[in-house]
Amino acid sequence: MKHLPKHLRPRWRYLAVRVETWLDADLGRRAFQREVWYAAQNLLGDPGSADADLTVVDFDHDEGTGHAVVRVRRGETDAARAALACVDAVDGEPVGLRVAGTSGTLRACEEKYIRGPSESADQRQVVFGNASRRAVSRGERSDVRTDDAFVGATDLDFR
Repeated sequence: MKHLPKHLRPRWRYLAVRVETWLDADLGRRAFQREVWYAAQNLLGDPGSADADLTVVDFDHDEGTGHAVVRVRRGETDAARAALACVDAVDGEPVGLRVAGTSGTLRACEEKYIRGPSESADQRQVVFGNASRRAVSRGERSDVRTDDAFVGATDLDFR
């Protein structure tokens, strides 16, 4: 079977997405892809989600942070951003997504938005809820380990 001529091939844009969860969350590419499809279908409907054609081409998640690269048809990036904003949990784990940028090629997307310096995570002891607790800090944000879960906090909560 012959390839389509260049002027008939679909044009793609790549969205670099930063993923943030609790430290003990375990996310996989398949579960993330499923949630992206559900969000697109619920927000845009069947015709709109088919037009956007959201596909997760790269996914990495470890210790509460990660990234994803989502492929979308050219001209549908606004609809794709709106659909990604509707994703609030993956496999029951709360998740925060932020689109870092848009690129015309996968390589440029990875070089410009994904491979940059990431925030380092520091472990420290903090006083939270009148008790000394272990916390993992990234910049001004911290995840404080309570008896049974994590609690999100900022530096102002520790003063």
